[in-house]
Amino acid sequence: MNIMFFLFSLASTLFRTPISTLSRSCLSSQHYFRLFSMAAKNPHHHLEENGGATTVMAADILNRHNSSSCKKRKLFDIDVRSEFSHHDPAVARINNGSFGSCPSSVIEAQQRYQLRFLEQPDDFYFNHLKPSILRSREAIKTLINADHVDEISIVDNATTAAAIVLQQVKWSFFESKFNPGDTAVMLHYAYGAVKKSVEAYVTRAGGQVIEVKMPFPVASNHEIITAFRNALEVGKSNNRKVRLAIIDHITSMPSVVIPVKELVKMCREEGVDRIFVDAAHAIGSIRVDVKEIGADFYTSNLHKWLFCPPSIAFLHCRTPELSNLHHPVVSHEYGNGLAIESSWIGTRDYSAQLVVPEALEFVNRFEGGIDGIMKWNHQKVIEMADMLAKSWGTNLGTPPDMCSSMAMVGLPACLEIMSDSDGLKLRSHLREFFKVEVPIYYRQPKVGEVNPVTGYARISHQIYNIVDDYYRLRDAINNLVNSGFTCKVFHD
Repeated sequence: MNIMFFLFSLASTLFRTPISTLSRSCLSSQHYFRLFSMAAKNPHHHLEENGGATTVMAADILNRHNSSSCKKRKLFDIDVRSEFSHHDPAVARINNGSFGSCPSSVIEAQQRYQLRFLEQPDDFYFNHLKPSILRSREAIKTLINADHVDEISIVDNATTAAAIVLQQVKWSFFESKFNPGDTAVMLHYAYGAVKKSVEAYVTRAGGQVIEVKMPFPVASNHEIITAFRNALEVGKSNNRKVRLAIIDHITSMPSVVIPVKELVKMCREEGVDRIFVDAAHAIGSIRVDVKEIGADFYTSNLHKWLFCPPSIAFLHCRTPELSNLHHPVVSHEYGNGLAIESSWIGTRDYSAQLVVPEALEFVNRFEGGIDGIMKWNHQKVIEMADMLAKSWGTNLGTPPDMCSSMAMVGLPACLEIMSDSDGLKLRSHLREFFKVEVPIYYRQPKVGEVNPVTGYARISHQIYNIVDDYYRLRDAINNLVNSGFTCKVFHD
């Protein structure tokens, strides 16, 4: 019998796990020998396997073999594979940044809220909905170090939060508080939907938009700070005033952690009226302290990196009593403050907004809680990014300290990624033929560059990921390179 098959069979019996699942983890035969020998020598030895995605205690191997009634023990009191068993096991899912992930225990809590509403909607609406939303707002307040729960409004996503803030800016132009030609400054790499919102609310109202031409790859915070300062100077030229600054905390594509505290401080010194931080990727990925940051408005999604189901975000307003913000959907609560307006925008499924305490309970089952998870994900994404860059002979798009739980890794120049369309089609190709899900960013080459790296893979790391996910991407790209593949095939 093949030794590897024998080991997978034995492991399948002891772990009560299908051989197909075990084989996906790509553990070597030497690895299994080491695992079993350690279990025999020290039944209480802790082992973390596959990049931390599944935690196994050696005692469990022996106990399960000796007693079928034995209850499984788990490091951090959690079995990660079980919590994310609804993920498609055939796909290397290294794109947590786009849609996030929700564990089974939080999904079950959400379903309980959904059923309670369907069982008796009137009772749920009158007696349970608002107190439950308040409970989530209180949890968010503590998480981001806000002063008061009144500063926290729960909305569907960061795009909705942007619309709320930009709608107010629009009315400031219409009511002649701002002058035609006054400016808004935002990063060139602002999220596409936010750029569209700026067009819809600010440009149409008479404002002008100055985009910060941020470099990429980027070597330091100094480059970003300098570019932002230059944009503010342009925004103030010709006797105009900068009325709004939109600052990403973590840009989406390319993914870069932005020095928000420094930029907010600069805006204050330059007299910018309103500062909005779009931190869609922040909560659960990097530390957030809204008092330290000091922006007027700060938003982040909870379904990306904090294990909530889609869709939930918060909007923090530093001075809610002065902001005069309103939800774009006008319902019965209009005029009662944004937090209350947002808590009822008509009959809909509010369950995703109610499970924040359950999501925090989930992360607190890990050693170090959310801080421990953030540290782990950052460490692993840098490790995997370095591995990929070394294999492909390329580079990372930023230094490690400008990465969160996502990293940009240069793709081989010979793939000839020459447009955003090429990047999207290559992403689809990887999904269809290699079962790898990863976004691809196109970087326009500079004049005179020789053999430039024009494509970057944005890899994410979340606790369910295993090292084999990144090996799959590595091998897929190497397979394409070795076969002579280029993106020109998409134009034929």
